[in-house]
Amino acid sequence: MDIQILAVPYDSGNRGARMGAGPEALLDAGLERALRDGGHTVRTKIAEIKGSWRAEIQTSFELMRMLATEVWVARESDRLPIILAGNCNTAVGTLAGLGVESTGVAWFDAHADFNTPETTSSGFLDGTAVAILTGRCWSQLARTIPHFTPVADDRVCLIGTRDVDPLEHDLLEASLLEVVSPTHLRRTLGATLDGIREHVKDMYVHLDLDVLDAGVARANSYAVSGGLTLEDVEYSLAEIRGRFRTAGITLSAYDPAGDADGLAARAAIRLIVSAASPSARMVRD
Repeated sequence: MDIQILAVPYDSGNRGARMGAGPEALLDAGLERALRDGGHTVRTKIAEIKGSWRAEIQTSFELMRMLATEVWVARESDRLPIILAGNCNTAVGTLAGLGVESTGVAWFDAHADFNTPETTSSGFLDGTAVAILTGRCWSQLARTIPHFTPVADDRVCLIGTRDVDPLEHDLLEASLLEVVSPTHLRRTLGATLDGIREHVKDMYVHLDLDVLDAGVARANSYAVSGGLTLEDVEYSLAEIRGRFRTAGITLSAYDPAGDADGLAARAAIRLIVSAASPSARMVRD
Protein backbone atom coordinates (compact mmCIF):
# COMPACT_ATOMS: atom_id res chain seq x y z
CA MET A 1 0.00 0.00 0.00
CA ASP A 2 1.11 3.55 -0.72
CA ILE A 3 0.97 5.53 2.53
CA GLN A 4 1.09 9.26 3.15
CA ILE A 5 2.04 10.17 6.73
CA LEU A 6 0.92 13.65 7.74
CA ALA A 7 2.46 14.71 11.05
CA VAL A 8 0.72 17.54 12.93
CA PRO A 9 3.02 18.35 15.88
CA TYR A 10 0.73 20.78 17.73
CA ASP A 11 -1.13 20.67 21.04
CA SER A 12 -3.60 23.50 21.69
CA GLY A 13 -1.86 25.59 19.04
CA ASN A 14 1.63 25.06 20.47
CA ARG A 15 4.22 23.30 18.33
CA GLY A 16 6.11 20.45 19.95
CA ALA A 17 4.58 20.90 23.41
CA ARG A 18 3.04 18.06 25.40
CA MET A 19 1.13 15.86 22.98
CA GLY A 20 2.40 18.04 20.15
CA ALA A 21 5.77 16.34 20.66
CA GLY A 22 4.20 12.95 19.92
CA PRO A 23 4.11 12.89 16.10
CA GLU A 24 7.82 13.48 15.60
CA ALA A 25 8.67 11.19 18.54
CA LEU A 26 6.81 8.35 16.81
CA LEU A 27 8.72 9.02 13.60
CA ASP A 28 11.96 8.94 15.59
CA ALA A 29 10.86 5.68 17.24
CA GLY A 30 10.72 3.92 13.87
CA LEU A 31 7.17 4.19 12.58
CA GLU A 32 8.21 4.63 8.95
CA ARG A 33 10.52 1.63 9.13
CA ALA A 34 7.79 -0.51 10.69
CA LEU A 35 5.39 0.37 7.89
CA ARG A 36 8.03 -0.29 5.21
CA ASP A 37 8.80 -3.63 6.84
CA GLY A 38 5.12 -4.41 6.31
CA GLY A 39 5.59 -3.90 2.58
CA HIS A 40 4.21 -0.38 2.33
CA THR A 41 5.64 2.59 0.46
CA VAL A 42 5.81 5.57 2.82
CA ARG A 43 5.93 9.32 2.25
CA THR A 44 6.04 11.75 5.18
CA LYS A 45 5.10 15.41 5.47
CA ILE A 46 5.13 17.58 8.59
CA ALA A 47 2.53 20.33 8.98
CA GLU A 48 3.91 23.77 9.73
CA ILE A 49 1.98 26.98 10.42
CA LYS A 50 3.65 30.22 9.39
CA GLY A 51 4.21 33.02 11.89
CA SER A 52 4.92 33.05 15.61
CA TRP A 53 1.57 34.08 17.12
CA ARG A 54 -0.54 31.14 18.28
CA ALA A 55 -4.17 31.31 19.37
CA GLU A 56 -5.56 27.86 20.20
CA ILE A 57 -8.84 28.05 18.32
CA GLN A 58 -7.46 29.96 15.34
CA THR A 59 -4.43 27.69 14.95
CA SER A 60 -6.45 24.50 15.45
CA PHE A 61 -8.85 25.37 12.66
CA GLU A 62 -5.99 26.47 10.43
CA LEU A 63 -4.50 23.00 10.88
CA MET A 64 -7.87 21.41 10.10
CA ARG A 65 -8.08 23.39 6.85
CA MET A 66 -4.56 22.36 5.93
CA LEU A 67 -5.30 18.70 6.66
CA ALA A 68 -8.50 18.72 4.61
CA THR A 69 -6.48 19.71 1.55
CA GLU A 70 -3.54 17.38 2.23
CA VAL A 71 -5.78 14.37 2.89
CA TRP A 72 -7.81 15.10 -0.23
CA VAL A 73 -4.62 15.16 -2.31
CA ALA A 74 -3.42 11.90 -0.73
CA ARG A 75 -6.67 10.10 -1.49
CA GLU A 76 -6.77 11.44 -5.05
CA SER A 77 -3.27 9.95 -5.43
CA ASP A 78 -4.47 6.58 -4.06
CA ARG A 79 -2.41 6.94 -0.89
CA LEU A 80 -3.70 5.91 2.53
CA PRO A 81 -3.40 8.98 4.79
CA ILE A 82 -2.05 8.30 8.26
CA ILE A 83 -2.22 11.35 10.48
CA LEU A 84 -0.03 11.70 13.56
CA ALA A 85 -1.64 14.39 15.68
CA GLY A 86 -1.24 16.06 19.03
CA ASN A 87 -4.96 16.80 19.28
CA CYS A 88 -8.05 14.83 18.27
CA ASN A 89 -9.77 17.85 16.71
CA THR A 90 -7.56 17.38 13.63
CA ALA A 91 -10.10 14.66 12.76
CA VAL A 92 -12.47 17.34 11.49
CA GLY A 93 -10.05 18.29 8.70
CA THR A 94 -9.11 14.67 8.09
CA LEU A 95 -12.69 13.53 7.62
CA ALA A 96 -13.40 16.51 5.35
CA GLY A 97 -10.53 15.40 3.12
CA LEU A 98 -11.75 11.80 3.09
CA GLY A 99 -15.30 12.70 2.13
CA VAL A 100 -17.93 12.93 4.84
CA GLU A 101 -20.75 11.55 2.68
CA SER A 102 -19.05 8.20 2.13
CA THR A 103 -17.10 7.63 5.36
CA GLY A 104 -18.00 6.33 8.80
CA VAL A 105 -16.06 7.07 11.99
CA ALA A 106 -14.63 4.53 14.44
CA TRP A 107 -13.50 6.71 17.35
CA PHE A 108 -11.18 4.90 19.78
CA ASP A 109 -10.79 7.12 22.84
CA ALA A 110 -11.05 7.01 26.62
CA HIS A 111 -13.07 10.22 26.30
CA ALA A 112 -16.17 10.98 24.25
CA ASP A 113 -14.86 14.38 23.03
CA PHE A 114 -18.56 15.30 22.82
CA ASN A 115 -18.53 18.48 24.89
CA THR A 116 -19.59 21.83 23.48
CA PRO A 117 -18.53 25.28 24.72
CA GLU A 118 -21.75 25.27 26.78
CA THR A 119 -21.09 21.92 28.51
CA THR A 120 -17.32 21.83 28.98
CA SER A 121 -15.93 22.44 32.46
CA SER A 122 -12.28 22.38 31.34
CA GLY A 123 -12.40 24.70 28.33
CA PHE A 124 -10.23 22.21 26.40
CA LEU A 125 -11.04 22.65 22.71
CA ASP A 126 -9.92 19.09 22.02
CA GLY A 127 -12.80 17.79 24.11
CA THR A 128 -15.24 19.10 21.48
CA ALA A 129 -13.88 17.14 18.49
CA VAL A 130 -16.78 14.71 17.99
CA ALA A 131 -19.29 17.48 18.70
CA ILE A 132 -17.72 19.50 15.87
CA LEU A 133 -17.73 16.47 13.56
CA THR A 134 -21.45 15.96 14.12
CA GLY A 135 -22.35 19.63 13.73
CA ARG A 136 -23.08 20.51 17.35
CA CYS A 137 -20.64 23.39 17.85
CA TRP A 138 -18.09 25.70 16.21
CA SER A 139 -20.23 25.52 13.07
CA GLN A 140 -19.12 28.86 11.61
CA LEU A 141 -15.43 27.93 11.75
CA ALA A 142 -16.17 24.39 10.56
CA ARG A 143 -17.69 25.87 7.40
CA THR A 144 -14.26 27.30 6.53
CA ILE A 145 -12.80 23.78 6.22
CA PRO A 146 -12.74 22.62 2.58
CA HIS A 147 -15.25 19.83 1.79
CA PHE A 148 -16.56 19.65 5.38
CA THR A 149 -20.17 18.94 6.24
CA PRO A 150 -21.35 17.44 9.55
CA VAL A 151 -21.38 13.65 9.73
CA ALA A 152 -24.63 11.93 10.74
CA ASP A 153 -24.74 10.41 14.22
CA ASP A 154 -25.59 6.95 12.91
CA ARG A 155 -22.26 6.78 11.08
CA VAL A 156 -20.17 7.28 14.24
CA CYS A 157 -19.26 4.86 17.01
CA LEU A 158 -17.19 5.54 20.11
CA ILE A 159 -15.05 2.58 21.12
CA GLY A 160 -13.46 2.13 24.56
CA THR A 161 -15.02 5.33 25.91
CA ARG A 162 -15.28 5.42 29.69
CA ASP A 163 -14.46 8.92 31.03
CA VAL A 164 -17.41 11.19 30.25
CA ASP A 165 -18.41 14.50 31.87
CA PRO A 166 -21.96 14.74 33.32
CA LEU A 167 -23.38 17.25 30.81
CA GLU A 168 -21.48 15.50 28.02
CA HIS A 169 -23.19 12.27 29.07
CA ASP A 170 -26.59 13.95 28.70
CA LEU A 171 -25.69 15.03 25.15
CA LEU A 172 -24.63 11.48 24.28
CA GLU A 173 -27.84 10.04 25.68
CA ALA A 174 -29.84 12.40 23.47
CA SER A 175 -27.83 11.51 20.35
CA LEU A 176 -27.82 8.54 17.98
CA LEU A 177 -24.11 7.82 18.47
CA GLU A 178 -23.28 4.26 19.49
CA VAL A 179 -20.92 3.88 22.45
CA VAL A 180 -19.08 0.56 22.76
CA SER A 181 -17.74 0.33 26.30
CA PRO A 182 -14.63 -1.68 27.20
CA THR A 183 -16.67 -4.20 29.19
CA HIS A 184 -19.04 -4.94 26.28
CA LEU A 185 -16.59 -4.63 23.41
CA ARG A 186 -16.56 -8.19 22.08
CA ARG A 187 -20.28 -8.65 22.59
CA THR A 188 -21.57 -5.48 20.92
CA LEU A 189 -18.97 -4.13 18.49
CA GLY A 190 -19.95 -6.35 15.55
CA ALA A 191 -23.60 -5.30 15.62
CA THR A 192 -22.62 -1.65 15.95
CA LEU A 193 -20.36 -1.83 12.91
CA ASP A 194 -23.04 -3.68 10.94
CA GLY A 195 -25.38 -0.77 11.61
CA ILE A 196 -22.88 1.74 10.25
CA ARG A 197 -22.23 -0.47 7.23
CA GLU A 198 -25.83 0.11 6.16
CA HIS A 199 -24.83 3.71 5.37
CA VAL A 200 -21.17 3.69 4.25
CA LYS A 201 -18.49 1.46 2.74
CA ASP A 202 -15.42 3.30 4.05
CA MET A 203 -14.26 3.85 7.62
CA TYR A 204 -12.04 6.50 9.19
CA VAL A 205 -10.17 4.97 12.14
CA HIS A 206 -9.32 7.45 14.87
CA LEU A 207 -6.97 6.07 17.54
CA ASP A 208 -6.49 8.26 20.59
CA LEU A 209 -3.79 6.30 22.36
CA ASP A 210 -5.41 6.79 25.77
CA VAL A 211 -8.09 4.32 24.71
CA LEU A 212 -5.59 1.84 26.13
CA ASP A 213 -5.82 1.07 29.82
CA ALA A 214 -3.32 3.19 31.73
CA GLY A 215 -1.77 -0.03 33.03
CA VAL A 216 -1.02 -1.18 29.49
CA ALA A 217 0.62 2.04 28.35
CA ARG A 218 0.32 5.59 29.67
CA ALA A 219 -0.28 7.67 26.56
CA ASN A 220 -0.70 11.06 28.20
CA SER A 221 -1.76 12.85 31.39
CA TYR A 222 -5.43 12.12 30.59
CA ALA A 223 -4.95 8.32 30.61
CA VAL A 224 -7.36 6.45 32.89
CA SER A 225 -7.92 2.90 34.03
CA GLY A 226 -10.59 0.51 32.80
CA GLY A 227 -9.49 0.73 29.18
CA LEU A 228 -8.66 -1.61 26.34
CA THR A 229 -5.73 -3.94 25.96
CA LEU A 230 -3.65 -4.00 22.79
CA GLU A 231 -5.40 -7.24 21.89
CA ASP A 232 -8.79 -5.57 22.33
CA VAL A 233 -7.86 -2.80 19.91
CA GLU A 234 -6.41 -5.26 17.39
CA TYR A 235 -9.59 -7.34 17.63
CA SER A 236 -11.62 -4.20 16.94
CA LEU A 237 -9.46 -3.21 13.98
CA ALA A 238 -9.89 -6.69 12.50
CA GLU A 239 -13.67 -6.39 12.86
CA ILE A 240 -13.53 -3.03 11.06
CA ARG A 241 -11.29 -4.36 8.29
CA GLY A 242 -13.69 -7.23 7.72
CA ARG A 243 -16.55 -4.85 6.95
CA PHE A 244 -15.07 -1.65 5.51
CA ARG A 245 -12.32 -0.19 3.41
CA THR A 246 -10.02 1.85 5.64
CA ALA A 247 -10.14 5.39 4.27
CA GLY A 248 -7.71 7.00 6.71
CA ILE A 249 -6.10 6.57 10.12
CA THR A 250 -5.22 8.97 12.92
CA LEU A 251 -2.99 8.29 15.92
CA SER A 252 -3.42 11.11 18.39
CA ALA A 253 -2.62 12.30 21.88
CA TYR A 254 0.72 10.58 22.52
CA ASP A 255 2.88 12.56 24.97
CA PRO A 256 6.43 11.19 24.99
CA ALA A 257 7.24 13.04 28.22
CA GLY A 258 5.29 10.45 30.20
CA ASP A 259 6.62 7.45 28.29
CA ALA A 260 10.02 6.84 29.89
CA ASP A 261 10.00 3.11 29.11
CA GLY A 262 8.83 3.55 25.52
CA LEU A 263 5.83 1.24 26.02
CA ALA A 264 3.33 3.76 24.67
CA ALA A 265 5.41 4.50 21.56
CA ARG A 266 5.74 0.80 20.79
CA ALA A 267 2.01 0.32 21.34
CA ALA A 268 1.23 3.23 19.00
CA ILE A 269 3.42 1.85 16.21
CA ARG A 270 1.97 -1.64 16.64
CA LEU A 271 -1.59 -0.32 16.36
CA ILE A 272 -0.86 1.90 13.36
CA VAL A 273 0.68 -1.03 11.51
CA SER A 274 -2.36 -3.15 12.40
CA ALA A 275 -4.80 -0.47 11.26
CA ALA A 276 -2.94 -0.12 7.95
CA SER A 277 -3.29 -3.79 7.12
CA PRO A 278 -5.35 -4.42 3.96
CA SER A 279 -9.03 -4.87 4.73
CA ALA A 280 -10.87 -8.06 3.86
CA ARG A 281 -13.38 -6.05 1.82
CA MET A 282 -10.59 -4.36 -0.12
CA VAL A 283 -9.16 -7.76 -1.04
CA ARG A 284 -12.59 -9.07 -2.12
CA ASP A 285 -13.34 -5.91 -4.10
